[in-house]
Amino acid sequence: MKIRRFVGLVLLCAAAINTPLYARVSDATVDRTAQGTLQLHWSDSNPVDVYVVKSVTQGLKEARLIAAADRDGEYAMPAPSHERPYFLLKDRKDDTVVMVAERVLPLDQGSNFRDLGGYLAADGKHVRWGLLFRSGATPLLTEQDLAEIDTLGLQQMIDLRASEERVFAPTRISGVSYGAVGYSFASIVNGGQFDVETIYRNFPGMLAPQMRMLFAALLRKEVPVVFNCSAGQDRTGFASALILTALNVPRPVIYADYKLSTTYRKPEFEMPPIDPAQHPNDPFAQIFARMSSSAHKPQPLVGKDGQPFLAFAFDEMDKKWGSPEAYLKNELGIGPVQLALLRELYLE
Repeated sequence: MKIRRFVGLVLLCAAAINTPLYARVSDATVDRTAQGTLQLHWSDSNPVDVYVVKSVTQGLKEARLIAAADRDGEYAMPAPSHERPYFLLKDRKDDTVVMVAERVLPLDQGSNFRDLGGYLAADGKHVRWGLLFRSGATPLLTEQDLAEIDTLGLQQMIDLRASEERVFAPTRISGVSYGAVGYSFASIVNGGQFDVETIYRNFPGMLAPQMRMLFAALLRKEVPVVFNCSAGQDRTGFASALILTALNVPRPVIYADYKLSTTYRKPEFEMPPIDPAQHPNDPFAQIFARMSSSAHKPQPLVGKDGQPFLAFAFDEMDKKWGSPEAYLKNELGIGPVQLALLRELYLE
C-alpha cells in the first residue's frame, strides 16, 4: 500500500511539473462581418489584454491597447475598409502573447488572397503571420488593392498557372520578383474535361519544378512570398499543403485550410471577361470564358464520400514516394537539415 501511495504521489508531482501554470490564449480568430466589424474570438481561462498593430513586424512597444483584462474571449471593432490590422492577445497571468489577423485580405477585386499564419504545428508552435501568402489570380486588382498588397512588402511571387492562363490574365502586381514555369493547360485538362482525381494525382510530378522554385525561395528567406494559380485552390492548395507539411502542421488542419477556398474565392475576379466568339479556335479561351462567368460558383472541394480532393495528392505521394516527407526529400531536396531551417524561420 505504501509503495502504491508513493508511486501515485510521484505521478501527481510529474503531472504538476509538466502542466503549465496558466492556460494561454488559443483558438484565436479574426473575421470581418457583413456589418462592417472585425470580430475577435479566443479561448483563455485568464483575462487577456488586446492590442492592435499595423504591421506584423511591430510588437507590444508599438501596439495600441484597445481592451484591458477581457474575460469573455470576444472583442469587436469597426473594420477599416482597406486595412488588415494585426492583433496581439496578451495573457495577463503569464504575459505570453499570441498574434492573430484576418486570414483573407479584404481586397475589392481579389480572389482567395490569404495568409497561412497562425496555424498550430504539432510541436505547439504556430506558423508566423505575414510571411506566407496564397492567392488566386490577380489580373483585376484595383489601385486600392495594389496599395494594400504593397504594405505586405512582398519579396517573391511564384505563379503556378499554365502559360495560357498567364497570357489571358496577367497579374497586376508589379515590383516583386516573379517566378513561373511554362507548361500548357492541356496537361491539366483532357479535351476540356476535368477529372478531379487524375488532376490531383498528377500534381506531385507535374508541379515539382514549381515546388522546387517555391521552397528555394523560402530557404533563401525571400519572404514575404505569395504563390498562386487561377482559383487559388487546387495547385495553390497542393503547394500550401506541402509547406504546412514541411512545417509539421497536422493533416486535419491542412485540409481545413484547403477547404476555405470555397468561402474565399471570387471567380469573377480571377480572369478578365472573355468573349469566346472572339477566340473561336482557341479551346482554352472557351474554358476560361466559362471559368470567369459570373454564373460560375465555387463548389465544395470534397467528393461524395466527404474526402477532400487534396487527399488524392497525398495518396499519390504515399504510393510513389512512400510519404509526403519522402517526396519533399527525394523530389524537392528538402531533407532533415532543410526542414529544420524552414521550421526555425517560419514557426514561432
